[in-house]
Amino acid sequence: MKKVKITSEFIKLDQFLKWADVASSGVEAKYLVQDGEVMVNGKLEERRGRKLYPGDTVEVMDKKFIVE
Repeated sequence: MKKVKITSEFIKLDQFLKWADVASSGVEAKYLVQDGEVMVNGKLEERRGRKLYPGDTVEVMDKKFIVE
């Protein structure tokens, strides 16, 4: 599991996908979420604006991340 450090209280899911180099653009991040490719804390997430906080886990395209 790769650790991704954020510098604010939270980060939105679509921004996180770009920050973690999973998506190259906001549009790509949007499609990943819409296509059901993203799980947050073990549950399918359909909201690209979902706020992620330290301790949350994100799984996408067989990659796992933890927000720090």
